[in-house]
Amino acid sequence: MRDFDLEVQKRVEFIRGVLKSAGASGIVFGNSGGKDCALAGILCRMACENTLGIIMPCGSKQNYETDMADAEALAKQYGIDTRIIDLTEVKKAMLSALNTGVGPVSDPASANISPRLRMAALYAVALDEKRLVAGTGNRSERYMGYFTKWGDGAYDFDPIGDLTVTEVYEFLRFLKAPSSIIDKAPSAGLFEGQTDEGEMGVTYKSIDEYLLTGVTNDHDKRIIERYHNNSEHKRRMPLVYKDTGAGGQDIVAGG
Repeated sequence: MRDFDLEVQKRVEFIRGVLKSAGASGIVFGNSGGKDCALAGILCRMACENTLGIIMPCGSKQNYETDMADAEALAKQYGIDTRIIDLTEVKKAMLSALNTGVGPVSDPASANISPRLRMAALYAVALDEKRLVAGTGNRSERYMGYFTKWGDGAYDFDPIGDLTVTEVYEFLRFLKAPSSIIDKAPSAGLFEGQTDEGEMGVTYKSIDEYLLTGVTNDHDKRIIERYHNNSEHKRRMPLVYKDTGAGGQDIVAGG
């Protein structure tokens, strides 16, 4: 049987160690009202009283309604300091500039602007207030590459990155998170009606079974491996040219 008390304690200790080594005085994270930010936010608040959750609506109606309500409920229940930074007009200005400079922006490109604007906002606050940015991505999303490069995939540390979606829900139930967060369909809230599973074409249950056991049906396996292979560039450092001399060149990972 899983020892949730011990695992929570170890994650809290991990967060405190990261803060100490960086000389940071606090944490900031994007509080979207979803399952992952809920768990990451709870753990960060347990580790550091100076934890700030920022709600960042960015155009989607859902951001202003259920997402914001759930984010506020989480903050109230766990005593997480909260601010709202509305990025809707910022995104409109970005799209206007792009439309003027390069022409109409595709729906996928437009959707990915939102998490990148949120990343920029989080890091601006972090720099001004000597905070670290907490990541809120889980293992299942990471394997699938279901995150925005240099958007929600950019952070200083991630206290839940080793957990599958199934395990995230288990932790949330143990920590008695708001039922509205646990019960709603996983969604990045990037556009109306968007759900993670609907967009990927495979359920998190199937993804998690594959990650934990290596077994799933052939149809889902093909989808999972296609997503994983096509998103490898998201999980590695940028490639940097290196001249090896003698007429040869290597392409190596930066960092």
